[in-house]
Amino acid sequence: MNNIENLKSIASEHLFMHGVQINDWKNEGPMIFVEGEGSWVTDIEGKKYLDMMGGLWFKSAGYGRKKIADAVYKQMTEISSPPANSTTASTILLSGKIAEIYTDNNCRTFFVSGGSEAVETAVKMAKKYQINSGKSRAYKIISRRNSYHGSTAMAVSLGRTFTADPMGPEMIGNIHVANYNAYRPPIPGNPTPEEISEWLIYELEHVIVQNDPDTIAAIIAEPVSAANGIHVPPRSYWEGLRRISDKYQIVLISDEVINGFGRLGEWFGSQCFGIQPDITTVAKGITSGYAPLGAAIATKKIADSFLGGQKEMFYHLITFGGHPISTAAANANLEIFSEENLIENSKIMGNYLYERLQSLYEYPIVGDVRGGLGLLAAVEIVKDKKTKEKFSPEMNLIQKMTRNLLKNGIISFRAGDVISICPPLSINKSEIDFMVQGIESSIKSILQDKKIKH
Repeated sequence: MNNIENLKSIASEHLFMHGVQINDWKNEGPMIFVEGEGSWVTDIEGKKYLDMMGGLWFKSAGYGRKKIADAVYKQMTEISSPPANSTTASTILLSGKIAEIYTDNNCRTFFVSGGSEAVETAVKMAKKYQINSGKSRAYKIISRRNSYHGSTAMAVSLGRTFTADPMGPEMIGNIHVANYNAYRPPIPGNPTPEEISEWLIYELEHVIVQNDPDTIAAIIAEPVSAANGIHVPPRSYWEGLRRISDKYQIVLISDEVINGFGRLGEWFGSQCFGIQPDITTVAKGITSGYAPLGAAIATKKIADSFLGGQKEMFYHLITFGGHPISTAAANANLEIFSEENLIENSKIMGNYLYERLQSLYEYPIVGDVRGGLGLLAAVEIVKDKKTKEKFSPEMNLIQKMTRNLLKNGIISFRAGDVISICPPLSINKSEIDFMVQGIESSIKSILQDKKIKH
């Protein structure tokens, strides 16, 4: 048995693949990748693909960054981890770098291991802040339907998304409101983005009042929700979230695990909408996936509430949170961002990508193209453009679109009714052209399917 067959045999018997049904890959074996460079990855059989999803929303600086590997090696050979209740230079320096680029330069950062932990930490921090501030009955959290805030039990409760398994009772005190969606708006007629925004903020305030404002600790939302289909809201929507949060003394949490670190063409997504969250959660792009790291970034107002004694402190512990190997990777990653001006490249290439995608409207199954804010975009496939009717699950659109993209040299496991696009921030125009051409060819293949009527 050769090495490839041996690896696939072991995987078929012993491996769980994240987010994938075992039966979908057990017989053929999982795709195994051995090399990456820039926006491209090479599998164990030598086939090369453009990674349209940047790993899973995180490979911001691209593949093959030796500078990050060298930083990790240096940290590991010096001190791999410090004793309890202490830290290292790399972790301290990263907190300072975040403060320099964050909208509140006096912020304080609590490091964790990843995005789900960042959300758990932010919610816990918000509740303790309310206790320290005299709002002792505040335990409820408002979130938006069809968002994704992580895979832990509490984070799953927040999202109410298709990726969450039903596991019984959700977190006590969790309240869901409508999410922003201009293609399928929550109100009848053909409302403008501003009208949708106004209605959503009205609904939010109504829900707050009905549930007693004194019992509500926080509101959590992504600047642009990936799980909800990458709908870009108008500035007024986030201004409304900020206004309502202030009015009722509610902590506003911006979940930027995907949106943060240049994905939307700014360091943080909240900057695109001109507002200051109270707590921001980050992960993924902070290290470009070279090491696991997440964080909850608290403004000075939030952080200062924990100063005092044992009663006031934020008593929270994550064993590997702020691990020096990960913070060393993050420091090197952010240096690459600055040296290569990846934030600006995200903005420029994001505009170019959005313009190139407009040509797909000529196809009868392309209902909507979304993006224009950094390198995060989506193409929505529908059965009927006029009614916006979706294809039935029996069409296996996810499987078909994924395979079509692979045939066109593109790897993406977020393609089906919605083709999500989240490439490395280092991508160039020729690679975007290749990507759009691959999407177009994949759409043509879908149209040639005899089962599809259009």
